[in-house]
Amino acid sequence: MPKPALEFFPVASVPWTVVSPGVSERVLARDPGDGTLTRILRWEPGLDTSALGPALHDYAEEVLILSGSMRDLTLDATFRAGDYACRPPGMAHGPWVTEDGCEMLEVRHSRR
Repeated sequence: MPKPALEFFPVASVPWTVVSPGVSERVLARDPGDGTLTRILRWEPGLDTSALGPALHDYAEEVLILSGSMRDLTLDATFRAGDYACRPPGMAHGPWVTEDGCEMLEVRHSRR
């Protein structure tokens, strides 16, 4: 089943759901069959993912930072609103810290 057909709607009408401590999401569209999704992801100020190490996943991911900033500890670089990343399946990225919090638009693409 593909993502549903959705006409314009206010993103603020989608409630925030806690994903893990310090991380919340607003899922805008999802294909329940393959995990493809579009969401807004929010990291609270002070979030530190260094204990988790780098992230790896089996889907392609695109991320656009909408507000705030994040520091990639592996790259020793800070990324801010307007910065974009495109990661193919299996690309290691992170871990991160954010002092001021961060909101991102994330699009995940299935491997199919």
